[in-house]
Amino acid sequence: MQIGQKQIEELMEGSKSIGGFQCYKFGVGVLCKAADIGLETFLLCLEKKSEGCNFSVSFGNALFCKCPLRIFIARETKE
Repeated sequence: MQIGQKQIEELMEGSKSIGGFQCYKFGVGVLCKAADIGLETFLLCLEKKSEGCNFSVSFGNALFCKCPLRIFIARETKE
């Protein structure tokens, strides 16, 4: 499924104050691994090295992704 560039740009613009997006690059696509585990505002981060990512949250022994762009992409593409 092709995700609209306009939707992606809007999400990126809305979260600009948080920092850069390491998860997506135009023309390339998704750059990180994450899994939708049914949480409303988080994905399970599957990256071994997530330091430097402004959207990575550690909880217990797991890392979670709170990036609105990555969550949108995961749910739109059902990956």
